[in-house]
Amino acid sequence: MANPNWDEIRTAFQVARLGTVSGAAEVLGVHHATVIRHIDALEKTLGTKLFQRHARGYTPTEAGRDLLTVAQTTEEQFAQLSSRIKGQGEVVAGELTVTSIAGIADLLVPVLAEFQEKYPLVQVRFLTDMRVFRLDYGEAHVAIRAGATPEEPDNVAQPLTHMRTGLYASRSYVAKHGQPKDESDFAGHRFVCADNEATRAPFYRWLRNTVPDSALGFRGSEPAALEEAVRYGAGIGFVSAHRAACIPELVEVLPPRPEWDAPLWLVTHVDLHRTRKVQAFLSFLKESAKSWPH
Repeated sequence: MANPNWDEIRTAFQVARLGTVSGAAEVLGVHHATVIRHIDALEKTLGTKLFQRHARGYTPTEAGRDLLTVAQTTEEQFAQLSSRIKGQGEVVAGELTVTSIAGIADLLVPVLAEFQEKYPLVQVRFLTDMRVFRLDYGEAHVAIRAGATPEEPDNVAQPLTHMRTGLYASRSYVAKHGQPKDESDFAGHRFVCADNEATRAPFYRWLRNTVPDSALGFRGSEPAALEEAVRYGAGIGFVSAHRAACIPELVEVLPPRPEWDAPLWLVTHVDLHRTRKVQAFLSFLKESAKSWPH
C-alpha cells in the first residue's frame, strides 16, 4: 500500500475538525473540488471510509477519528518545529484541550478563564467524561485524574492536590429521619451512591462495604446528580468539602477522613510536556491550586 500524501491528511484533518468540505476549503485556501479529491484519494489509499457523508456535512467514522487525533498532534508538532526553525520561539497560542474528572468544574473553569485572559490567542476545550482520554492519541494536552499514580510509560504525572470528601445530609432529611452520630447509627437511613460498583472513589467503596445494598436508595452516574440528590433529601451522601461549604442546606454527618481523600494528578504526554503552551498552563494551574480549599 502506498503511503498517504501529507496534503491529503491535512485536508482530511480540516474536514474532520470543521465537518464540511466548504469549511475545509476555506481554511486551506483551495477549491472544494480539491478537498473532495483529497478525501477520495486518501480513502482509496487507506482502504477504508474516513467519513459518513450526509446532508449536513461530513462526520468522521472511527477510522476518521483516529486519523484526526494523530493529525492534530502532528500538526501541532510541525507548528512548534516551524516556530523554532524561524527563531521566533514558541508562542502560547492555539487549541488547549484539558480533560478532567467530573465534579471539579467550579475549581477549574475560573483557572481556564484566567489563563485565557492572560493568553488571548489560546482556544480552550474543557472535556469531562467517564472514560479516560488517550493522551498518546492526542485527545488532550493535559489530563486531570484522580486516584492512584498514573503509570502509562509515555505520560508525565505530577501531583496537583488532594480532594477532601465528607458525608453530608440535607437539613430536610435530618428533620425527617434524624442525624446519625456515626456509622454504628446508620440503621434505617437511606444513602446516595455512585451506580458503578467498580468505582475507583475510595469513599464510595467504603460506603458499599459499610451499609447494606438495600440502604442505597438513590444511585446515579453523574457527580452533579448525586450532589443534588443529597441536597434535596434523597439520602445521606458524599460531597466534596469545598462544595459542601457553599451549600448552606447541607449538614455534616461525618467529617472528611484521610482514607476518603482522592489525590489529583496532572498528566501530560511526554511529546507535548515540554512545549511552551503546556508548560505555561501547568505552571498557572499549579499556582492557582495553592488557593483551593484543602
